[in-house]
Amino acid sequence: MRFFYTAALWLLLPYIAVRLLWRARRQPEYLRHVGERFGFYPPGGGQPLIWLHAVSVGETRATQQLVMRLRAAYPGHRILLTHTTPTGRAAGEQLYGDDVLRVYLPYDYPFAVRRFLNHFRPQLGILMETEIWFNLIHTCHENDVPLLLLNARMSEKSARGYARFARLTRDALGELAAVAAQTDEDAQRLVRLGARGVTVTGNLKFDIEPPPAMLELGKQLRGRFGAERKVFLAASTREGEEALLLDALKTVDIPEVLLVIVPRHPQRFDEVARLLEQRGITFRRRSGDEQIPAGTQAVLGDSMGEMFAYYAASDLAFIGGSLLPYGGQNLIESCAMGTPVLVGPHTHNFAEATRLAIAAGAAIQVPDAHQLIGEMRRLLGDQEALAEMRRQCAGFVQANRGATEKSLELAKRFCKG
Repeated sequence: MRFFYTAALWLLLPYIAVRLLWRARRQPEYLRHVGERFGFYPPGGGQPLIWLHAVSVGETRATQQLVMRLRAAYPGHRILLTHTTPTGRAAGEQLYGDDVLRVYLPYDYPFAVRRFLNHFRPQLGILMETEIWFNLIHTCHENDVPLLLLNARMSEKSARGYARFARLTRDALGELAAVAAQTDEDAQRLVRLGARGVTVTGNLKFDIEPPPAMLELGKQLRGRFGAERKVFLAASTREGEEALLLDALKTVDIPEVLLVIVPRHPQRFDEVARLLEQRGITFRRRSGDEQIPAGTQAVLGDSMGEMFAYYAASDLAFIGGSLLPYGGQNLIESCAMGTPVLVGPHTHNFAEATRLAIAAGAAIQVPDAHQLIGEMRRLLGDQEALAEMRRQCAGFVQANRGATEKSLELAKRFCKG
């Protein structure tokens, strides 16, 4: 089965090149370090390595406490962090600077995977969340590199997709050294697909500590937004959601509310600016780094790596990717900052965290944009209800901590001295 999978990858090679060029139209960083995506890396030292793969921004942030604990437990080892997206790589640079190595994980061609492993020779590999690359896993198994799947999640939709290639998926999952799932439901789906040695450790994202610099920046932003204004944050919005929000906002009169929109993907900053202009909404860009005049209706969060600061500066947050069927984004960071959350109906990527947040009273789910704006209006007008949600945010996050310690203990079983 892997033979046919690899043959399909070779057939897709021209498409991969076109896709890189297409993405580079909006994000030129996609054309940097292209050789790494095929297993070509600059010369490095001979220090023993622990390798973690974090696709993009969310997975990279989730590694923070685990990386810190691994560095303390293995001071003689270097941490290698691999990514798939430029935004993930930028997040790794912001979090760790030169304290860790950062490269792109190669595409799942056997020759590229072998070059990667031969070059870095990691003593332990860690894949984050739902990264099941068939040739990578098999080559690690052949080369006696223990490979863990940590913070693993497997939605029902993803499970159905992998089940279409049951034998290929079963073989790959069976070659992992261990799997640490976020929830019982994730664990059950992974076991049905063929995973062995599955434990439930919880979600690493609950252990994230807001950086002090972001807390300070949040205070500064709040001062610029206007200390007396109510700030509603639309965080990590996806294509189509901003238009729904802006159109719903036109139907209600909410004085003294400042809307802060932070698109998930930086290549969409200008697109969202045009949406605001087309609707006659007065706005300023965060990149202008200026005081926001009282008559300003919105701020476009066109900056990277400042989401904690945006949460700290806001009274209430909508978590994007949930109004339309994208599957939602991580709401834990907002709750960790004590900022109550609103989400739309589509949250399957973070189903358990969303369920727990709603049950704890830290989040409210709404069916559409109009009810989202109605709930925003109600909460921003009811300071007692908003304060109670803030208290529940703290309890929700605290009650679910501990995944980092469990994941570290699992890693220690497989990492040499």
